[in-house]
Amino acid sequence: MCSVNEIIKINTTKIPSSIHRPLLLASRQRHRLRVSISGAGESTMSTNSVRVAAAQMTSITDLASNFATCSRLVKEAASAGAKLLCFPEAFSFVGTKDGDSVRIAQPLDGPIMDQYCSLARESSIWLSLGGFQEKGSDPQHLFNTHVIVDDAGKIQSTYRKIHLFDVDVPGGRVYKESSFTEEGKDVVAVDSPIGRLGLSVCYDLRFPEIYQLLRFQHGAQILLVPAAFTKVTGEAHWEILLRARAIENQCYVIAAAQAGTHNDKRESYGDTLIIDPWGTIVSRLPDRLSTGIVVADIDLSLVDSVREKMPIAKQRKPFDFWKAASL
Repeated sequence: MCSVNEIIKINTTKIPSSIHRPLLLASRQRHRLRVSISGAGESTMSTNSVRVAAAQMTSITDLASNFATCSRLVKEAASAGAKLLCFPEAFSFVGTKDGDSVRIAQPLDGPIMDQYCSLARESSIWLSLGGFQEKGSDPQHLFNTHVIVDDAGKIQSTYRKIHLFDVDVPGGRVYKESSFTEEGKDVVAVDSPIGRLGLSVCYDLRFPEIYQLLRFQHGAQILLVPAAFTKVTGEAHWEILLRARAIENQCYVIAAAQAGTHNDKRESYGDTLIIDPWGTIVSRLPDRLSTGIVVADIDLSLVDSVREKMPIAKQRKPFDFWKAASL
């Protein structure tokens, strides 16, 4: 039988009062994170933790306005001591119709991305820019691209969204992302000062195979899930899917969300979360409609501890096993 004793404290002396600190809502006595699995001893989180942040916002059709919001959030995260700030899908632009995104799409070396690279460099912070409208291979399509920018303003890695949102949402509208978006082909993980990051975008969350590949074949320690979930699907599945991905892969999950009403046709489910590898929510923006950031101190020794005490990497069957297994 397994039990988890969690005691976490965030140093608040460097965090501006404007930033939400959900970990302090429950109690102020939390100091360290400790996982105890009965019969396996204890492992205590080291003091070599790294602060990360996740942003929530309501992007609109105004590129300049969205950039101004992102700039403010970057400054807040940097002031809080965060080494990485994760933005939601479509951080730079949300159109009123599908063609709007194709119209404003740019290559990764274009002026829109240059602005965000400069922002990272000026604030000396890594940025996870989830769901950038990258120009596609033809005029009718774009790539939904997750871009990782380092603190020198250089693009370190890109992931093009593999699973496209072609869904008739119950009680909502019909979405067909594939009508204007090319699907990606590659699973991507990248090293960073925070740890090894596994990249994904929004609808990928419903497909556990990509996260298993990120963990077991690409060595991911932290899974990034920038999203613009619909209100209906978000209310039903957002938190439970995120916690499942954290638990089954024994990774931190950082989930930055779009929030609220973008226009008269689109509304997103805002619930920005940071989850530890035991599936515990360690930071959450309390207002699902607000613009702001959450911060958390993460420590990869916790990842190591959870994986050591529950060694699923050694016990799981490889993908080839299931091909040959009888039904």
